Amino acid sequence: MFASSAAGESPPPPPGVFFGRDELIEKIVGCAECLRPIALIGAGGIGKTSAALTVLHDDRIKQWFGDNRWFIRCDEFSASRANFLRRLSKVIGAGIENPEDLAPLRPFLSSKEMVIVLDNAESIFGVQGTSGREIFAVVDELSRFNNIWVCITSRISTVPPHCETFDIPTLSMEAARDTFYRIYTHGGHSGLVDGILGQLDFHPLSITLLATVAKHSKWDTNRLSKEWERRRTGVLDARHSGSLAATIELSLASPMFQELGPDARELLGVVAFFPQGVDEDNLDWLFPTIPDRTDIFDKFCILSLTHRNNGFTTMLAPLRDYFRPKDPRSSPLLVTTKERYLARLSIKLDPNTPNFGEKRWITSEDVNFEHLLDAFTSIDANSEDIWDACSEFMYHLYWQKPRLVMLGPKIEGLPDAHPSKALCLQQLSQLFGSVGNEVEQKRLLTHSLKLWRDWGYDNKVAETLSILSHVNRQMGLYEEGIRQAKEALGILERLDDTTSKAQPLISLAWLLLDDGQLDAAEEAGFHAIDFLSGKGEQFNVCICHRVLAGIYRSKGEREKAIIHLEAALGIASSFNWHDELFWVNFALAVFSLHQDRFDDAHACIELAKPHAVNDAHKLGQAVGLQALIWFTQRRLEEAKSGVLRAVEVFEKLGDARGVEAGRELLQWIDDETNGSVVSDESDDDGEFLEQCYHSCLLTLFAFRLGHRIRMISTLSSSSSDLSFHKPPTPLPLTPFSIEFYSLANIPPFPVT
Repeated sequence: MFASSAAGESPPPPPGVFFGRDELIEKIVGCAECLRPIALIGAGGIGKTSAALTVLHDDRIKQWFGDNRWFIRCDEFSASRANFLRRLSKVIGAGIENPEDLAPLRPFLSSKEMVIVLDNAESIFGVQGTSGREIFAVVDELSRFNNIWVCITSRISTVPPHCETFDIPTLSMEAARDTFYRIYTHGGHSGLVDGILGQLDFHPLSITLLATVAKHSKWDTNRLSKEWERRRTGVLDARHSGSLAATIELSLASPMFQELGPDARELLGVVAFFPQGVDEDNLDWLFPTIPDRTDIFDKFCILSLTHRNNGFTTMLAPLRDYFRPKDPRSSPLLVTTKERYLARLSIKLDPNTPNFGEKRWITSEDVNFEHLLDAFTSIDANSEDIWDACSEFMYHLYWQKPRLVMLGPKIEGLPDAHPSKALCLQQLSQLFGSVGNEVEQKRLLTHSLKLWRDWGYDNKVAETLSILSHVNRQMGLYEEGIRQAKEALGILERLDDTTSKAQPLISLAWLLLDDGQLDAAEEAGFHAIDFLSGKGEQFNVCICHRVLAGIYRSKGEREKAIIHLEAALGIASSFNWHDELFWVNFALAVFSLHQDRFDDAHACIELAKPHAVNDAHKLGQAVGLQALIWFTQRRLEEAKSGVLRAVEVFEKLGDARGVEAGRELLQWIDDETNGSVVSDESDDDGEFLEQCYHSCLLTLFAFRLGHRIRMISTLSSSSSDLSFHKPPTPLPLTPFSIEFYSLANIPPFPVT
């Protein structure tokens, strides 16, 4: 047996704090038992070295390998084959000076079972050229010895191909807490600390540094929270914590990163700036001036500086805080990226163009874009261009991904004299309307209307009045809505703007329909179509067909109603309008339900659902109507399941009225299931059903549609013969009203 002339070097001690990795450690020990080489891959500070040292000092590893457990830090010598072999010989105690290859070390290496940990191996694997290939070949050969277990820790995934790789994740919340409170002992568990741990993405090194700084500074949790809000990860760089910056800079010093060129560091800053990171499908239009951009982003991932998440290249929170530009204007590349976003936003979104529904780029970039706008409006609140971009952004959101935005307080905080305020308020109001908050929508529109009047922009006054008339319809305020629609028509008549008359006419038609003035509604609907004829305004023509369908349904002329719905469906299909396709299929489902064609009703709802993928309210309404169909069929368990799903959607949206109505409905279904509801057919069926349905069933399903229902029928009857009457005055629970046949409501008119 080969006898060494040196004792070798003892490995470093195990980590003092190490939680939440039990399952990982067991897997690694299992690989050691069968001498299967492994590589632990992950970002700096994620816990690769800690895991390797924990295994190295595990009692089972000590029993199997005794003192033949070696640890080599690969970032402590210059990357070359000669330096690596020299360091290997010294650490294992082989006694061979300056070996040129593994041949002189082979007798010692083959003499006993041993563990060799190669830590920070990115320092040797990331080298390009001959040196890199030579080192890689040596490690590859070393890992093939049948008596040696090789464990590699690296920030890059370039490792010998037969190594089993383990991507080291961040900690769980429980493990993050255990790590923090093992070090920090100045107070009990706190929700404030939990929040900070989450903002650190449960990154082990950052948590350790945070706990150490808080302990040494003798901060209580309130002071810690204040320091975090003020300095973010700057807290981690205080007195005791230079190692966070050091571990990040170690990655930047690697040969692989250095070879990426001068733009690499600034590109990381752009990735860090955006909350979602950068969409990998958009690299070409975001960074057209950066050569080899795809290869650079791939290398970022290989270096564990970034990771991929749902198609985006992003990074852990501590790295984001480290790389993010303190002032966005200080990064020329970020400023250029902003201009690329604004240029794409400037392309007009026109619902009357073919394949409008497919132009949905904003649905994946909305969070990033909003963050960009928030940052630059904070820097220069007086910039007209950036506020115009905010208006366009909200317009795109309204059509493609309706939701509220965090820009609202800034918009309302603009001086009334700001040239962008009226339009921004108008677009913001549309978003409130799209999520069912008509009260807030009306408030914002009223403010916008005042500004347009003060500025003398009559065409915008007419447009805003049209939208307001629609909102008042949603709220059951028909008289006010009719007055506003007629005022808009008068302004447009004075301006001789015949094309724009269609919008207030459509709104007027819906209002008159809901108010029971059916002949006047029909006249307004056909006048709208006449004004739109030959103007290329197919979107509004589609809406006209839907309102006429509602009018004829109310008159009892079902065949005419179906003809207009089919016309609307044909137009919407040719343009792939998701919004209209949803509402037309929704309306057809209602028609089918009224005629007891339950299978057709379910089929129409299934056709509607795919067009609500980016609109949680629409999806909730579709699920709700489906539950109503099941309820009408007496399929109570399925109805209950559907209502539960709808309530879940409303809870996520913070829709208290929808949640309240859903819970009442669930109670009604439970009572019906248990046989505790008895229909009072002898006196006033309408009053009985008003109490049951008015406050729960259709409040849930028609919530945000702006309609109230009076449904005259007998629940116990096998045939649902529904009659419809003029809606009663709205009650406090839900200030909405409509006839059930026109549940397929139009969205607010777009702002142009």
